[in-house]
Amino acid sequence: MTLRHLALLGSTGSIGTSTLDVVRAHPEELAVVALAGGRNRDLLLAQAEAFRPRALSVGLREDADWLRSRLSYAPDLHWGPEGLLACALHPEANTVVAALVGSAGLASTEAALRAGRRVCVANKESLVVGGGLMHAAALAGGGELLPVDSEHAALHQLLDGRDPASIREVRITASGGPFRDWPLARLQAATVEEALNHPTWKMGPKITIDSATLMNKGLEVIEASVLFGLTADQVAVTVHPQSQVHAMVGFRDGSYQLQVCANDMKLPIQYALLYPDQRPGPVPPYPWTEARTWTFEPPDLGRFPCLGLAFEALRAGGTAPAILNAANEVAVAAFLSRRIGFWDIQACDRAILETLPSEPLDSLAQVLDADAAARRHAEGWVASR
Repeated sequence: MTLRHLALLGSTGSIGTSTLDVVRAHPEELAVVALAGGRNRDLLLAQAEAFRPRALSVGLREDADWLRSRLSYAPDLHWGPEGLLACALHPEANTVVAALVGSAGLASTEAALRAGRRVCVANKESLVVGGGLMHAAALAGGGELLPVDSEHAALHQLLDGRDPASIREVRITASGGPFRDWPLARLQAATVEEALNHPTWKMGPKITIDSATLMNKGLEVIEASVLFGLTADQVAVTVHPQSQVHAMVGFRDGSYQLQVCANDMKLPIQYALLYPDQRPGPVPPYPWTEARTWTFEPPDLGRFPCLGLAFEALRAGGTAPAILNAANEVAVAAFLSRRIGFWDIQACDRAILETLPSEPLDSLAQVLDADAAARRHAEGWVASR
């Protein structure tokens, strides 16, 4: 097996820390050569001392100076967007874990693919806003794209080696979030604290709010379309509160196959890092000796309109997913800072998607322009409330 030398972008987030747990479980197969964090410099300092990477990147130069004064060794220190690129393109790295939140990881993901790296994508926004560009970069540079989202890792396992002509549809599952059973009036008035109280997963605040609106699942629908070459009509969502079945594939003959595992992100992370090998790791096998009940139900688009907006953006194509993603990032940040209410998130997303026309997607610069325009309009929408 190829020894994987990792550049981990977003090391201090939940995906980043889980990735390092997987590295600890496979010290002879995985090594860390670069770590990029944000403003959590205390945790990044501890990670650096534990794994001794050759390069580190932080958000600001002052954070780099702070690290330099405290580290017991002298790695290369970088900061800002250039620092992300320096880590992603570190000459010793053959594998990049893209675990940054939001569209900040777009340029580094594209550069790593163009440089021929294996890129394990937990940053779904890179695929949502520039999926075609990511495929083109991988084709041009010989890079390899593997998903880290639990649903897409499950689909990768189910679809690997399958004849595309045999596939009727794929279904990704959603827990339904904290408001799955809430009546509409109560959901519309949900507080920040209620929205952050996810029943199944421990995640960062942005993705947790996206899970409460089901926008996270909508972005995953777009991601599935990009990763596996599926139309909007071939991707569906099923609400499964137990989060044990992560994806299903429906075949032309009417049968389905399901992927089942514990709801622990270390499993899809390990799958992407070690593919095609599937080794014992830090997560125990699924306990079939325990009695359990699984339930499945369709999503309610009336109470969770963000999911429907994602399907609209996917069908529109071009820059529409980038516009929706950028508007949503602004709206979620405004909700978390209590500038708008919970129901305003979907209203902002819809308003910006309807205001800005979608254009054919030709370049990374065009994606960034669409992203910036959507953010300006969304900030204006928030300010007007």
